[in-house]
Amino acid sequence: MKKTLKKRTMSSKKAGLPPGTPVYTGDSTVSEVKIIMMDYNKESCIIKPMKHFKDSIPFFDNKSVTWINITGLREVNLIDELGNFAGLHPLIIEDILHTQQRPKIETYEGYIFIVMKMIILSNGNMSENFDFEQFSLILGKNYVLSFLENDHPVFDEVVNRITNNMGKIRNSGSDYLAYRLIDVIVDNYFKMLEVLGDRMEDLEVELVEHPTRETLHKIHGLKRELIFVRKSIWPLREVISALERDEGYLIKRQTHVYLRDLYDHTIQIIDTVETFRDLIGGMLEVYLSSISNKMNEIMKVLTIFTAIFIPLSVIAGIYGMNFKTEVSPYNMPELNWVYGYPFALGLMAAVAATLLLIFKKKKWF
Repeated sequence: MKKTLKKRTMSSKKAGLPPGTPVYTGDSTVSEVKIIMMDYNKESCIIKPMKHFKDSIPFFDNKSVTWINITGLREVNLIDELGNFAGLHPLIIEDILHTQQRPKIETYEGYIFIVMKMIILSNGNMSENFDFEQFSLILGKNYVLSFLENDHPVFDEVVNRITNNMGKIRNSGSDYLAYRLIDVIVDNYFKMLEVLGDRMEDLEVELVEHPTRETLHKIHGLKRELIFVRKSIWPLREVISALERDEGYLIKRQTHVYLRDLYDHTIQIIDTVETFRDLIGGMLEVYLSSISNKMNEIMKVLTIFTAIFIPLSVIAGIYGMNFKTEVSPYNMPELNWVYGYPFALGLMAAVAATLLLIFKKKKWF
């Protein structure tokens, strides 16, 4: 989450520039630009790294599906070159490079532009603090352009299924490929929610057994992550809904059933996130109640000790006045007793024991 907050402050690079100006607002330490082209049909599959987009011109003229995946966006001129090559609107290039876009979908003549938030995995597993990056996708008649901020193995499964001719990808068009890429991103949300669920269960045990200030920090951390997930998944639901309702030639009829299933998945994620948010709110209440109960227990013990020592202080104060018996026989006769001191201590002990018995009988402790 820290990385996301850091990149927000970098959006000031665009201040004062005219619309459509390509400016990269992400992290300057991201991976170098890597361009991988994959062209496939039922019979063949070609994977080819590229340095210039013009190398892919012969493949765009074929009836096969061409997928160009670009990782690393800091070379603005190269991304702008792709925009000119593919005939993309300047505002599209601007949105691709401005990595704090809200998930959205825009339909242009000849292609569809999609932006969403992608969850980053660490070696196939969720990291302790989740990180998010922007994923942009261009869907054309027989091509897909995808843009990642860094080089992540998130789509390795899709590449493997294409190269090994597994499933329906090789027998389907570019719209099905776009669906598979979006489906991978949505599936990662489920993985993240599983990890969040495990962490919440651990927190519940910690809340019941031994809540500390660190527990409160963990609860607030989970709450921030759920807020960001909610802000990412709610607009994504509208994106997928718009794809499912699309009646243009880019989305084939047979792909709509998969998009409807994907839409159901986003609804499940939203329901889970809302449930987790309610649980987090309950955890905060439990934490505050636990701290309040703990404070009440401490105050009860202190009150009991205070109640016991108040009469003892009265006795000690009385016998500390030292009025002389020579002046009057009523002035502290115990001062001349042989057992005066043990008598005073015994009186204090008797009073303390009596109070303890009374408190215990009333079940005050």
